[in-house]
Amino acid sequence: MADADTALILARAQFAFTVSFHFIFPAFSIGLASYLAVLEALWLKTGKEVYINLFRYWLKIFAIAFAMGVVSGIVMSYQFGTNWSVFSDRAGPIIGPLMAYEVLTAFFLEAGFLGVMLFGLERVGKKLHFLATCMVALGTAISAFWILSANSWMQTPVGWARNAEGQFVPAAGWLEIIFNPSFPFRLAHTVTAAYLTTALAVGAVAAWHLLKRRDTPEVRKMFSMAMWMAALVAPVQIFVGDLHGLNTLEHQPAKVMAMEGHFDSYPNGAPLILIGMPDSKAEKTHVLLEIPKLSSLILKHDADAPLEGLKSFPRSERPPAEIVFWSFRVMVGLGMLMFALGLFSLLARLRKRLYDWKLLHRFALVMGPSGFVAVIAGWVTTEVGRQPYVVYGLLRTADAVSPIATPGVTGSLIAFVLVYFTVFAAGTIYILKLAGHPPHAGEGGEAEAPIRTAGITPSPSMRRRGSDPRPDLSEEAR
Repeated sequence: MADADTALILARAQFAFTVSFHFIFPAFSIGLASYLAVLEALWLKTGKEVYINLFRYWLKIFAIAFAMGVVSGIVMSYQFGTNWSVFSDRAGPIIGPLMAYEVLTAFFLEAGFLGVMLFGLERVGKKLHFLATCMVALGTAISAFWILSANSWMQTPVGWARNAEGQFVPAAGWLEIIFNPSFPFRLAHTVTAAYLTTALAVGAVAAWHLLKRRDTPEVRKMFSMAMWMAALVAPVQIFVGDLHGLNTLEHQPAKVMAMEGHFDSYPNGAPLILIGMPDSKAEKTHVLLEIPKLSSLILKHDADAPLEGLKSFPRSERPPAEIVFWSFRVMVGLGMLMFALGLFSLLARLRKRLYDWKLLHRFALVMGPSGFVAVIAGWVTTEVGRQPYVVYGLLRTADAVSPIATPGVTGSLIAFVLVYFTVFAAGTIYILKLAGHPPHAGEGGEAEAPIRTAGITPSPSMRRRGSDPRPDLSEEAR
């Protein structure tokens, strides 16, 4: 294998590694920011302490997840210059402004209100603090808007022209570029996935405490809210995913054929291959389990509709079917389990056993990480399915890489792996430690968070002072 080919593989592996870590945290913080806004709104409307206790509980977890997302995103962006300079030069006139809009609108909005949200609950008015929480939640959604617009343009590029230097530049206006053909579907699918991911994580934490017999009003409330989200959002996500798939079939048919594992064309209806082993070299999928004509019914809404196969495309234009086939099945399979969890929770409500049905709690606990796994599997399906292009149909991945040497990429990849697993593992462990303590009445504010985490319960006089972290030596404290 030539040195250039090895450097390309390592550069792709490095970007895949860093973006996989990064994607986990925005997927959580987008949903969690909205959840915090809902909790604070319910507190302001009802005055019930259970909502503000849950708000304070999840606020600490949000702060850590948000920080890790920002740090991992900054590190990832440097690779556009170090490893993908040709892509940055060719697509920069379009991708650059879109990313700049994200900074100017979303990042500045989040930065401006984040401090008030994290530390201002007892320092500013309730309405002002609620405004800050809403602005942070809005900022996360706007960030997703611009990032997905840029990524979607790379999937379905429109509104471009080439200048004399070979760069892609806007041909007419920005609206066509921003709202490219795949963007609405990709935005809806990704943001809905973020909400579902957060609901499953919240539900798993509540289920853990219910299994540990920590049956407080706060635990019950967050489990109930999480299960409502799972029951309502999971079917919506399946519907949106179907629309997204139809859009992908229209604009990136080779990706869909790799997802389906179809190498041959089917003139009278294609089967749905549930389990199989695609073999790109042999141009065949070794089928283990399939349902006749179901693939045509799903993709064309007609069981007898014809479907093309990967053999309709030159080998050089095909994505690696082995990866796309299985990543898609991981995503869809987890989506079906999420839908099943929502139905299970509805049954538990009807039987009035939502808080004492241990089987449901174990199911919810096991499904806690499933949202994160599903969003990564979806990202792999999307990005690997776009290959061999980085800008679909216009710029090949092999032509977008920087003129880099293998030793340099190898060293940076090893460094990223070591640092990421050390730093982000520590952050994740700390989040799990915080989640391992149940929320309760009188959940402390911002100043008490590090004290309670250390295992010291502040006395009432400490809560009144709110500034001196030393243990109270009064008779009551003793």
